[in-house]
Amino acid sequence: MMIDYDKADPKSIEHYACKLVGKTFLDVIIEKGRDDDETLQTYGNLSRKGGLGNLLEEIYFGYKANSNQEADFPEAGVELKATPYEINKKGEKKAGERLVLTMISYDEPVIIDFYKSHAWEKMRLILLIYYYRNKLLNDNLRYKIDYVRLFTPPETDLLIIREDYQYIISKIESGKAHELSEGDTRYLGACTKGSTADKSLVPQYYGEHTLAKKRAFCFKLSYMTYVLNHYVIGKSDKKESIIKDSRILEEKTFEQVLEDIIEKYKGMTDKELCETFGREYNNNKAQWIDLSYRMLGVRDNHAEEFEKANIVVKSIRIEADGSMKESMSFPPVRFKELVKEEYETSTLHDYFDETSFFFVVWKKAGEVYELCGSQLWHMPYVDLEITVRDGWEKIQHIIEYGVRFYKQIDANGKISFSNTLPGKKDNEIIHIRPHSKKAAYRFLDGFEYGNVERDADELPDGTYMTKQSFWINNSYIIEQLECLKE
Repeated sequence: MMIDYDKADPKSIEHYACKLVGKTFLDVIIEKGRDDDETLQTYGNLSRKGGLGNLLEEIYFGYKANSNQEADFPEAGVELKATPYEINKKGEKKAGERLVLTMISYDEPVIIDFYKSHAWEKMRLILLIYYYRNKLLNDNLRYKIDYVRLFTPPETDLLIIREDYQYIISKIESGKAHELSEGDTRYLGACTKGSTADKSLVPQYYGEHTLAKKRAFCFKLSYMTYVLNHYVIGKSDKKESIIKDSRILEEKTFEQVLEDIIEKYKGMTDKELCETFGREYNNNKAQWIDLSYRMLGVRDNHAEEFEKANIVVKSIRIEADGSMKESMSFPPVRFKELVKEEYETSTLHDYFDETSFFFVVWKKAGEVYELCGSQLWHMPYVDLEITVRDGWEKIQHIIEYGVRFYKQIDANGKISFSNTLPGKKDNEIIHIRPHSKKAAYRFLDGFEYGNVERDADELPDGTYMTKQSFWINNSYIIEQLECLKE
């Protein structure tokens, strides 16, 4: 096949790739004279993972797709990655998936030196080809290629990526690969690979050779979204950075940097901090999270490092008696979507697996709250895979096979309903209940209560009930807080 680029020159490869911008994958096939039925069926198979990347490799660039550890263009040291982006309801461009770099091997010793690893070989110079995955099209060959760029993670990011790499391989080296989770790291993740849980289990080289899920080094979804918007598209909205001088990451971990910043204010009250930062002391719910951001030197959760790493800041208030008034809520679930999910790929599992939380903890001291400390936290593997799974599966089962309702009328004639969904006491970590106090129901006999269109969601049997959210139990959160144990 005639090719119009120099395989040893990264810029030549990028220049040739830029000719793809504005074209669909079908355009590429047609222009290369390969629009026969077999080719169209082979690359147009929606269930074929990586098929569009293979199409570019084999039809456009003219080399056979392979799973070699070396870069796709070895003479130039360039790795080709075709990756989707999507547009959310707000019109924002988001990465469609994490970027898989290379498989993690469990049957040989780990490579300690990051710069000698296969992961570095695959990321040192990536030809990123972003295409728009328009879900309204049931034909992936009609997806359009919109962005092409050679990319190497900037040095500031590499400091955290190297930290992530060391964490992952240390976990593997200690025989705990089965406990790996994407939320353990910031930008570089260890994502699962394999069609089913059983097929993806392999024995580890280290430790007791415990079976562990096959995993690959990947750039996390949140990091790829940032790469798309700020390194590829060049979005002009400058993000605030928590780390003002990246050299500090050569001495401390990112977690230590965060905790050191908050430590400077430890022991101060919310009232004193409001005075320090020139903020009104009004005790509304936003006050404590706002103070958390101000201590970190940013305005909100959209700090550069938080967006890249998918870290959510949560302000936790502990009462004088050691209790926590509120459990932690999450967005409403859609009942008919939940019953179709498998736990390991469910919305709830993915969220806890991929998200880290930065807890800023306050404790009641008289009329004010005193800053107790902070903690970067991710749900432990055992909790997520055993306790949360059990709670989720019981909730899913009842939603799928029928929630029962009980009507109550109090002395004032006010109507309320209880139901058979598990409550807080039924699981140590999660429960499900309404996010809002506005109740709404529509039963199969035609009885209707509240604003159903606004406040209710449809169950699989056609009944409508008040929208529900998952919550993390406040008692469980308290158990996770290290500053309360000091």
